[in-house]
Amino acid sequence: MSAHDTVIHHRDHDDHDHAHEDGPHSTLSGYLIGFVLSVILTAIPFWLVMNGVISHRPTAVLVLGGFAVAQILVHMVYFLHMNGKVEGGWTLVSTIFTVVFVAIAIAGTLWVMFHMNENMMPSHGGHMAHPNPAEPHRTP
Repeated sequence: MSAHDTVIHHRDHDDHDHAHEDGPHSTLSGYLIGFVLSVILTAIPFWLVMNGVISHRPTAVLVLGGFAVAQILVHMVYFLHMNGKVEGGWTLVSTIFTVVFVAIAIAGTLWVMFHMNENMMPSHGGHMAHPNPAEPHRTP
């Protein structure tokens, strides 16, 4: 192996090291911030539910859902290191696509389930499609 080959090898090795610098950099402070936010976003909803602070059920579901979404975002940013810079933004784009796809699937499923009773039951509105077989047949 000549000295020229060694220089090329070192240069290739250095280029290989620089390629990894585009990825996420984890720091202790980043993990601590994520941990503290996760604890806060867990403790507040727990306190709200255990003390019965929100008595209106739909409001409670929305508030707790908001805390859940915030918790997911904290985990994605501080622990999974997802942002627009990692892998040219494709990780974030694929995550957004997945969230939209799952939201459409859930919304469609809920829509079908809520409307299935109305659409499948002919006597739902108080109209009887078939006469009651228990009543005797009367002729005028």
